[in-house]
Amino acid sequence: MEQLEGKTAVVTGGSTGIGLATAVRLAAEGAYVFITGRRKAELDAAVEIIGTAKATAVAGDISNMADLDRLYDAVRGRGQGLDVLFANAATAAFVPLEQITEEHFDQTFGVNVRGTLFTVQKALPLFNDRASVILNASTAAEKGMEAFGTYAASKAAVRSFARTWANELKGRGIRVNSVSPGGIDTPGLADTLGGEEAVAAVKGHVAATLAIGRLGRPEEIAAVVAFLASEQSSYVLGANWYIDGGENQI
Repeated sequence: MEQLEGKTAVVTGGSTGIGLATAVRLAAEGAYVFITGRRKAELDAAVEIIGTAKATAVAGDISNMADLDRLYDAVRGRGQGLDVLFANAATAAFVPLEQITEEHFDQTFGVNVRGTLFTVQKALPLFNDRASVILNASTAAEKGMEAFGTYAASKAAVRSFARTWANELKGRGIRVNSVSPGGIDTPGLADTLGGEEAVAAVKGHVAATLAIGRLGRPEEIAAVVAFLASEQSSYVLGANWYIDGGENQI
């Protein structure tokens, strides 16, 4: 029997990369998965990958409250509550301090901080007993990578949310934890870094400096999220799981 048999899950940013890999894994473990993202064509393709009998796509932006309401209306309409929430959706860009604009700051914090907060808050009435919430933070929150300050600060806020919400929701038996991926080989990496040449350079740098010698795969994040979503992690609360190939450990 799959460890999430009969459970209902939501994965934000579920159309590609870590989100899609996690949605696939949760469905394989028996969950019915709702995914959301801004691009309908990518969402529809993701549902085909996950399995049309195992997933529903709801197009939307987590920084838009009406879009979040539509997502949770769809979950509510299924009538089985919510057992797993992977708050994964985020945006990232390299912008040095002297070039940060109000628009860049508002976009980054609007999605990564405000969007994550209301993604969880609006799910509260739907959570079943012993539900699991997993927030996607980042190793960037603990590093001083040049030109990544706004993103790093937003992810530090996400890590802080996990601690606070774990305390606030423990009375309902809801566990909140976070994961902090390091460099992961996703389709969005080229957009963040500015093209395939930059991605190749990063991969070469990682191979030369990391103990594990490579970028991570989205499926490796998904495996940890699936563990945190299941009863196998029933004694894990408020924790932050580094999935970074030793980046912050060795």
